[in-house]
Amino acid sequence: MESARWRSPEVAFWLLAAGCILLFPNRYLILTEIAWLALFALSLDLILGYAGIVSLGHAAFFGFGGYCAGLLALHGIIKEPVLALLVAGLAAMLLGFVTSFLVMRGSDLTRLMVTLGIALLLRELANKFSGLTGGSDGLQGIEMQPILGLFSFDIFGKVGFIYCLVVLFILFLLARRIVNSPFGLSVRAIRNNPLRASAIGIPVNRRLIAIYTLAAFYAGVAGALSTQTTALASLDGFAFERSADLMLVVIIGGTGYLYGGLIGAVIFKLLQELFSTITPQYWQFWIGAVLVVIVLIGRERLHRWVMFVPRLIASKFSRGGAA
Repeated sequence: MESARWRSPEVAFWLLAAGCILLFPNRYLILTEIAWLALFALSLDLILGYAGIVSLGHAAFFGFGGYCAGLLALHGIIKEPVLALLVAGLAAMLLGFVTSFLVMRGSDLTRLMVTLGIALLLRELANKFSGLTGGSDGLQGIEMQPILGLFSFDIFGKVGFIYCLVVLFILFLLARRIVNSPFGLSVRAIRNNPLRASAIGIPVNRRLIAIYTLAAFYAGVAGALSTQTTALASLDGFAFERSADLMLVVIIGGTGYLYGGLIGAVIFKLLQELFSTITPQYWQFWIGAVLVVIVLIGRERLHRWVMFVPRLIASKFSRGGAA
């Protein structure tokens, strides 16, 4: 399939991402945030861009996965980070499967309210059972074990960034394979016209439940990565602002293609850091202004600017190979 083939800008994109390990040795902390935010945005794009499911409460799975990873480490149940990451992702996946039956009912407006309600409900439950979750103070005293028993998290964040980047790349490969499979094509057919998809024999509800459950797994893994790299899990993981920021990331990057969430995460975090440095109290105002500018100038033009460096690197490699 043509869309499943790797192109030179894609290869250059990931080479540039890996090159950040050497290019920005003093920026590992923000690079780590970009990595898990990109995975979080990828999870939302799976349901919004490919399945057409609008969600304002996607932070429910992010926060749930984060708390699962934190509790597993805090109580010594699973000390190995990779195994704890998988367990946290599967727990969020189970939550996504259970709640998917509620989300599938009704129209887009109903789905907006249901997803938002689920996130708010989980936040209040986490706050109520403060003896387990730490309440408004969050989980305290989380100590992470070395990854695979070999790589210890360092204070500079280098190991954490490499860890997040590897997980992001592996799950990106999986998502890429899925969206280009017959299953992914059927999900896109449902997004374009559910009635037509049902008429040709596609099980609409089962496909939507499956992609929603998969997206919950991705969001749970992103939340677990955030907890493991910061040694902190708090109620902010369930907050509406988390879901709103995620929606901005996906809008900035674009929906319906996997790199949209990745590009949006890079742009959003860089703009957030820039505006927070200039005006710490009003950085959200400037983010909104940038969003308006994107609408005016067109996202395609912005993407050409963002992808200029990977394309330049790809051209350099092709010239070198030809020589």
